[in-house]
Amino acid sequence: MAQNATIHKIELTVSDMDRHYYETHKLTVAKHPSETDERLMVRLLAFALNAHEHLEMTKGLSTDDEPDIWQKSLSGEIDVWVALGLPSEKVMRQSCGKAAKVIVYPYGGRVAEMWWDKVRNSTTRFDNLHVVSFSEADTGALAKLASRAMKLQVNIQDGDVMVSVDESVVYVTPNTLKGAP
Repeated sequence: MAQNATIHKIELTVSDMDRHYYETHKLTVAKHPSETDERLMVRLLAFALNAHEHLEMTKGLSTDDEPDIWQKSLSGEIDVWVALGLPSEKVMRQSCGKAAKVIVYPYGGRVAEMWWDKVRNSTTRFDNLHVVSFSEADTGALAKLASRAMKLQVNIQDGDVMVSVDESVVYVTPNTLKGAP
């Protein structure tokens, strides 16, 4: 019998001094049975880094032709396409053709580094592609914060990120591999 998704209720408060964005988002996030706590928290971090009133979570892992997060214009065009993990060159190429801006957040330590070494040269022609990685230590620490009901505070200043849940704080340093930070 197939497992059902686990529902997480998240109150995400974003204070982004770099973009002058200050807002609280109440999110109901379905965690796919195959999704780890690490991936869930990277997804929430990616949402915070790109927070906008029209940004929304998609069906993610359960749908092949959608990103994990997207922002659509009022007329339905995809303004921002956010993907997590290690997408293939083909998926990145297709994504860059569908959206004005594509952001990929690879994570996983050495595996992510090897992925980037493999795909880096084939991505040079995509001016709308941004690749920002997170260290394995940072994402591992984020995973420990995960729970089914969270009040998550994300502060962003000078490119550095502080994520806090209750008394626990994790500092994350995004590493821009391609595109503007």
